[in-house]
Amino acid sequence: YSSLFIAKCQYIKSMKMQKIEINLMKREKNSMIRGRIHTDLALEAKERYEEDNVEIRGVCIEEEYNEEKDIRTTLVKIETENGARAMGRPQGSYLTLEAPNLSIPDEGYHREISEELARQVKKLIPEKKELTVLVVGLGNRQVTPDALGPDVVDNLKMTRHIILEYGAQAMGEQNMYQVSGLVPGVMAQTGMETLEIVKGVINETRPDVVIVVDALAARSTKRLNRTIQITDTGIIPGSGVGNHRNGLTKETLGVKVIGIGVPTVVDAATIVQDSMEKLLQTLEEKEKKEFLEEMIPPALYSMFVTPKDVDETMKRLSYTISEGLNRVFC
Repeated sequence: YSSLFIAKCQYIKSMKMQKIEINLMKREKNSMIRGRIHTDLALEAKERYEEDNVEIRGVCIEEEYNEEKDIRTTLVKIETENGARAMGRPQGSYLTLEAPNLSIPDEGYHREISEELARQVKKLIPEKKELTVLVVGLGNRQVTPDALGPDVVDNLKMTRHIILEYGAQAMGEQNMYQVSGLVPGVMAQTGMETLEIVKGVINETRPDVVIVVDALAARSTKRLNRTIQITDTGIIPGSGVGNHRNGLTKETLGVKVIGIGVPTVVDAATIVQDSMEKLLQTLEEKEKKEFLEEMIPPALYSMFVTPKDVDETMKRLSYTISEGLNRVFC
């Protein structure tokens, strides 16, 4: 009887292990399908796990909604190494401002966004009477959806050269930040890594903080040109579109780095999924994955699209962000 009991226990244990392995394989397969869709937003990375009913230890979320201004603020904090591995992002804070009307040409609304952006950035910069700031505008000025960073720098009020020459009193302010800007371009234009250029400038100007502005990629079309992400972990240029370059972080630059970005592109697979959302809701989970694998060819995962009015949208967004930063510095 004892040998029969042991054999039965071993059989039950093996069946449980098989069930666990099958569930892990399903979860891994689902993650691979979703993982093909690129995103720079930490909020969307967290939502991916919530869809699978997976809780990540070491990652917490705080949400706040301003009904009057119609601005939703979500703070994703990655507090542990386990959370960083699961999210695929460094430890730190990722603040997302979601404003549905951000893509609409409403000056009053954009002013409110600039004020909120300034309020959030002030929380991240060091408390110092005389602060030196370097703003880096990443991206290719010749490609409109990627020109957000250069356009923001163009609209900033540069003060470093005036303060060094005449003092802060020349600006009419007692406490004026020394602001300088840099547009390093892309490797195809310069033949150099962005990190190499920025490090060279930092070694000469010795800023207290670096603010990096870049265009991002989103997983959801509803966040396209309607979301601003602010992070204290810096930025890895091109990561959202699968073109990883050396990151601009505190570890690589030696100074505090704040990253600001707006998703301006989504990959084509995202649009296919969004257009079939109602149909997908009627399918079982297994049927849904099989259907998506058949309907979305691999080529779509490397194709990125942007709205047709991106020229005007970039002008408005760059001005909104630069106005927010000017409020911080002046």
